[in-house]
Amino acid sequence: MAILQIGAAPELGTGALEASFRLFMRLVALSCLLAGLQYWGRLIGYSDGGMSRFDLIPSYWQLAAASLAVLLPVAAVGLWMHVPWGPVIWVAAAGAEVTMHKALPQWFGERPLLMVAHAVVALVYVGFRIALFIKRRQDAKQVRHDSL
Repeated sequence: MAILQIGAAPELGTGALEASFRLFMRLVALSCLLAGLQYWGRLIGYSDGGMSRFDLIPSYWQLAAASLAVLLPVAAVGLWMHVPWGPVIWVAAAGAEVTMHKALPQWFGERPLLMVAHAVVALVYVGFRIALFIKRRQDAKQVRHDSL
């Protein structure tokens, strides 16, 4: 395999848009990892003075916190590696948190800043995906000299 191929198309994902998208995904991955670690810290009694330890919280919080303590770090790994299942797991985790805090605020409390953060991340992600789709479509339509 040659190191340099003259007339070859550049590698996919080398543009500024793709690099920005990868950076965005990695920032979301870091935030998911931190959120997952916060859930773990609460469940094992490290934070909140031990008051949110798994055996001390109500069953609905046990289910939610244990699920998110697993889902968020898994989503972080998928987002960091830029694999297709990463955003899917993030959507599941974010959807669970939105459901918890918007549909059941009497049990889980209200966290409006978290809701805004999830909405912003979702909108930016969709914006990136649309921009990447349009860019790839335009790139595919371009006539290249080596294809003549």
